[in-house]
Amino acid sequence: MYQENKCSHLTTLGLSLATLPLLGGLCMLKAIEQDLLSWGVDSEEVFRGDRLPLLNFPHSQNQDNS
Repeated sequence: MYQENKCSHLTTLGLSLATLPLLGGLCMLKAIEQDLLSWGVDSEEVFRGDRLPLLNFPHSQNQDNS
């Protein structure tokens, strides 16, 4: 009976010690997710078509002769 009580306390202590790093990790993952999403939105703004310069491609000679 004494052995069961000792294991129960160790289990409770282990869970208590593991809870804080687990919650901290989840909060960090959420913050990283939000940062990556905001970077994605910002990169879409950079590469929108109306802000890119128009490129004048020279026509090849095959197209000029036809």
